[in-house]
Amino acid sequence: MDIGFEKAGFHVVWANDIDKDACETHRRWSSAEVVCADVCAVGATAMPRTDVIVGGFPCQGFSLGGPRQVDDGRNVMYRHFVRCVGHHRPLAFVAENVQGILSIGGGTAVVRKIMGDFEDLGYVVVNQTLDASRHGVPQERLRVIFVGLLKDAFGIAGGEELGDYESPFRFPEDDDGRSPMSGVLAGIPDPDPADVCMDRFSPRYMSRNRRRDWMEPSFTIPAMAKQVPLHPSSPPMRKVGKDAWEFGDGETRRLSWREAALVQTFPAGLEFAGDLRSRYRQVGNAVPCALAERVARRLMSAMVRARPR
Repeated sequence: MDIGFEKAGFHVVWANDIDKDACETHRRWSSAEVVCADVCAVGATAMPRTDVIVGGFPCQGFSLGGPRQVDDGRNVMYRHFVRCVGHHRPLAFVAENVQGILSIGGGTAVVRKIMGDFEDLGYVVVNQTLDASRHGVPQERLRVIFVGLLKDAFGIAGGEELGDYESPFRFPEDDDGRSPMSGVLAGIPDPDPADVCMDRFSPRYMSRNRRRDWMEPSFTIPAMAKQVPLHPSSPPMRKVGKDAWEFGDGETRRLSWREAALVQTFPAGLEFAGDLRSRYRQVGNAVPCALAERVARRLMSAMVRARPR
C-alpha cells in the first residue's frame, strides 16, 4: 500500500517485510527505513511514531483459493498489527485482507474479533469490501479494507456496542464502469521471454477460464507465477467439461511479471528485486497502488476535516 499512500501525499518513513526481495524492491523507490525481519521478532519500539500505520497481515488462512481453517496460525498474525498500533497509538491505521476473512468459520466472528481488539485500544473501526476494478485498477480483485481512527484524537463519541458510533472516514465510491486491461497493456512491446513464466499448465490451471478480453479487467493476479492469468492477446479458452477448459487456436501465454505489475498499477519501469518467481510473488501479494491511493486520499480528507489533535 505504501506507493499509493505516497501518491496521496503521505510520506512513508518505515517499512517491514520478511521477504528480502520485497524489502530490496521497497528500497529502490522510497527513502524509508526498511527492516527485513519476521514481524513476530520486531519489537514495537523499533518502529518510529507516525500518524498512520498501514499494512496487510497474512491472508492465506482466509483465502477462498485455499484451505480455510479458523485455527490456521497465519490467521492470528493481525495481533502483531494490534500490538504495534496499541504501542504507538497513531491517529489512524489501514489494514487489508482477502474477502474470505468475512466468512471463515461460517460467519463474521473473525472480523468482529479483529474490530473488537482495535476498539479496545480506543479506535473507531469500519470495514468495506472494495472491488479494485471499480477503483482505477484493471483487475477484478475483491479486498476487505479496515480503517481505524483514534477516538480521542478525532473527538469521536462512541457507544458501548461494537460499531455504535459514527466515523468521519468515508470509503471511496465505485466508478460507474470497470477498468479495462487495454488502459495499461495496449501498445506496449512484447515482453522478453525471460519475464514470462513458462511452467506447464497444471490441471488446476485448466479447471477454469483464465483469459479476459482487452476491454475487461484481468482476473485476480495471484502470488504464484504459474497461476497468473493469460495475456488478452491469447485466443479465448473453450470449456470442454465440468471443471475442464482448453486453449484456443493460436499463441497462448501468461502475463509477464512486468505486465502483471502494470495490472496491479505499479509505476511503469519500477524494477523488482529477485528472480522471476520472486517478482511474480511480490506483484501478486501487493495491494494495487491505485486502490491504496484512493483509500489514502479519503483518509487524508478525513484527517484534514477533523484536524485530529
